[in-house]
Amino acid sequence: MVVTDQSNHREDGAHLTSYIIVPPSEEETSPTKEGLGNVPKRDVWGNGMEFVLACVGFAVGLGNIWRFPYLCYKNGGGAFLVPYFVYVIGGGIPMLFLEVGLGQFMSQGNISIWNICPIFKGIGIGTTIMAGICNIYYIVVLAWALHYFFASFGSELPWASCGNLWNTDHCLAIGSNHSDVTGHATDPVVEYWENRVLGVTNGLEEVGGLQWELVGTLLLAWILVYGCIFKGVHSSGKVVYFTSTFPYLMLVVLFIRGVTLPGAMNGLIFYLKPDFTKLMQSQVWIDAGTQVFYSYCVAFGGMVALGSFNKYHRDFVRDCSIIASINAFSSMFGGCVIFSVLGYMSYISGIPIDQVAESGPGLAFIVYPKAVSLMPAAPLWAILFFFMILLVAIDSQFVTCEGVITAFMDHPKAVSLMPAAPLWAILFFFMILLVAIDSQFVTCEGVITAFMDHFSTRFNFRYAREITSGIYCLVSFLFALPMVSQGGIYVFQIFDYYSASGMVLLSFTFCECVAIAWFYGVNNWCKNVEDMIGRPVNMWIKFCWTFLTPFLSMGLLIFSIVQYTPLTYNNTYTYPIWGQLIGAALGIASTVFVPLYFLYAIIMAPGVKLAEKFHQTTIPQMEETLHHRSQQRKSQKANIDSQELQSLTVT
Repeated sequence: MVVTDQSNHREDGAHLTSYIIVPPSEEETSPTKEGLGNVPKRDVWGNGMEFVLACVGFAVGLGNIWRFPYLCYKNGGGAFLVPYFVYVIGGGIPMLFLEVGLGQFMSQGNISIWNICPIFKGIGIGTTIMAGICNIYYIVVLAWALHYFFASFGSELPWASCGNLWNTDHCLAIGSNHSDVTGHATDPVVEYWENRVLGVTNGLEEVGGLQWELVGTLLLAWILVYGCIFKGVHSSGKVVYFTSTFPYLMLVVLFIRGVTLPGAMNGLIFYLKPDFTKLMQSQVWIDAGTQVFYSYCVAFGGMVALGSFNKYHRDFVRDCSIIASINAFSSMFGGCVIFSVLGYMSYISGIPIDQVAESGPGLAFIVYPKAVSLMPAAPLWAILFFFMILLVAIDSQFVTCEGVITAFMDHPKAVSLMPAAPLWAILFFFMILLVAIDSQFVTCEGVITAFMDHFSTRFNFRYAREITSGIYCLVSFLFALPMVSQGGIYVFQIFDYYSASGMVLLSFTFCECVAIAWFYGVNNWCKNVEDMIGRPVNMWIKFCWTFLTPFLSMGLLIFSIVQYTPLTYNNTYTYPIWGQLIGAALGIASTVFVPLYFLYAIIMAPGVKLAEKFHQTTIPQMEETLHHRSQQRKSQKANIDSQELQSLTVT
C-alpha cells in the first residue's frame, strides 16, 4: 500500500492516527495499475537557479520598494525592525518552508497538495480563488504603469506642466506664481492622474465609460503575462533570469545617486534611528505582521506551484533560506534608497523629512522618480524604472496594492523637477513595469497549475497548457474591464482592500499550520521533509509550525478585526454600505470554502459513525504524487543511461 496506518499515539498530541508514506515501486505506480495513464508528465525546473530566481521575483515586489520604507518611518524607524523580524522568524520563514515543501513533496498545485489531508482541501480551493481575484485587479497596476511608461517618451513629461487639455484653472506648476491660480491650487501631476489617466468620477455610483487607452495597456499587460506562462516553467523559468535581476541593477544605480546628494545622510539617520516607545502601540505590530505575510507571499499558492516543479530531493530549505535573506535585504535596501533621496528633498525644500514623507504608502512613487530625474538623460531612466516595476510585479507574488493611487499621483511629480526629465521618466516607468510583471505571472502560474493538476486527467492533450493559459488570461482581462472605466478606481480599491486583505491571508495561514501540524501531524511532516532534504528539521521551525506561527497569525487576525475601519478613497470619499458589502463578499468568497469543504468531506466519507467518517477524510491520497515521483526516477535513470552511452561512444 502507498499509505500504512499506525495506531500509536503521537508526541504532538494530535488525536489522529499516524501515516507513513511508503516510497513506491515502479509496479505500484504503473499507469495500468493505478489508472494514471492519462496524467500528463510534470514539468521540472531546468536547474535550481531558475527556481530560486522565480521565488525571489515572486516574493520581492512592490511592497518591498514602497510599503516597507513607509511603514518603517511611520512606526519608529529602526525600532520597527524589532516586530518585523519577530514575524519574519516566527511567521514568514516557517510558512515559506511549509508551502514550498508541500509543493515539492506532493508534486502538485495548490488544490491537489491537500490530498495530504483531504478534509482541508477547502484551503487549496479558497487560496486559489483568492489568487484568481488578485490576478484580475492587480494587473490594473501594470496597465497604469504601461500608460506612464509610454507617456514618458517625449521631450517633456506631460504631468510636469499646466495648460494641457486635461488641466483646470486650479493647476499650479512648479515655479509658477500663486496669483495666476483661481481658488485652491492643485498639482499638475494630480490633475494628470485623475483627469487624463483615470477620468475619475465622483464615486462608486458613477461608473462612466471605458478609458480606452487603459483598455489597450491592460490588454498588452495580459499579452505579456501570457508570453511568460504559456509554456509553464519552460518559458517562465527563462524569463526570471532577466525579470528578477534587472530591478536590483536599477536599485543599485538609484542608491549610488541618492547617497551622493546633499542631505542624504539626514534621511538615512531618520530612517534607521529607533524610537522604541512606538513598540508599545499595537498598530506597529499589526503593520509589521501584515507586511511580512504579504512580502513572503504566503497563502497565494504561488510558492506551492513553484516548489511543485522541484525534483523530490532538492534541498528546498537551503533555497528558502536564501530567498528569505534576499527578501529582507531588499526591503532594507529599498528603504535606504528612498530615505537618501527624502533627505535631499528635505534639504532643498527646507521642509522636515517627516512632512516630506507624509504621502503615505505611495512614498516610493515620490522618491524614485526624484532620484532618476537627478541623473543625466532623465527620460531614459524613467522608462527603465517603470519597466523594472512591471517586471517585479509580474514576477513576484501579489503584495499589497495599498498606496498605488497616491504613488501614481505623487511619483511623477518628483521626476519632473529634474534635468532631462523625460529620459528619467522613461527609465523610472520602465523599472516600475519590471517590478510589476514578475508578481503577475507567478500568481497566474499558481492558479493555472492548481487548476490543471486538480483536473490533470482531462488536460492530457496537445497544447493543453497553452489553451488553458490563453482562456484564463482572456477571461481575467474581461473581468478587469470595469476597473479601467472612469469609475474604475473605486472598483479597484474594493478588490484591493477586501479580496486579499490581511484578514483573508491570516485566516488561510492559520488554517494551513493547523492542518499540517495538528491533523496530518507535525512529526509525520518532519519525517517527510527529512526524506526530501536528507537531514532532520530544525526544532525551531517545528515549534513554529505547531505553536508560534498559528498563534501569531490568529493574534494578528483578531487585532485586525477589532481595529477595522471602513474603506475610503483619498480620505474624502467614504464608500456606501452596499459597496462595503460587495467587498466583504469578495473576502468571504474564498475563505468560506474551508468550512464548507470540511463539512462536505465528512458527509461524503464512507462510514456510519462520525469518528469513522472523520478518520477517512484525513487519510492521505498519494497515488498521483507517487506517480510523478516514479516518472522523475525514470527520467533521471534515462538521463544517466544516455550520459553513460555518450561516454562509451567517445571512448
